Amino acid sequence: MYKHILIPTDGSPASERAIATGIALAKVLGARVTGFHAAPPAVPLVLGKGLAKAYMSRDERAEAIEQAAARYLGVIGRAAAKAGVACETTHVTSDFPADAILEAARSGKCDLVVMASHGRHGLAAVLLGSETQKVLTHAKIPVLVHR
Repeated sequence: MYKHILIPTDGSPASERAIATGIALAKVLGARVTGFHAAPPAVPLVLGKGLAKAYMSRDERAEAIEQAAARYLGVIGRAAAKAGVACETTHVTSDFPADAILEAARSGKCDLVVMASHGRHGLAAVLLGSETQKVLTHAKIPVLVHR
């Protein structure tokens, strides 16, 4: 069945639930996983809830991105180790997370993506879009959406 599962994360509680599902599925199938995070590029403004909340130098912001990626991917690594599932992790910076997820799946020769859906509705869905929906629309492999 599936041998290599890509598990993208944005560090959210929804992603953590998808991680648990992806790791459990990998364990049952004897598959390996790749944990993946697509971070925004290191720009000087730090946004929180769509508003500028701080200013950092490019180097400070790059370091903050690296630390966040390590935290987010650490959740996957620890869960995989606890379950006895082979795991590697990687992250990139990208303005387009869905494209980065699709490229990671393609280049890693993954045969399944397990990811969260935040379930945005109405104006939030229109303005923010859905990375999950974009992955579903363009993926050439199966995508399991955890909600």
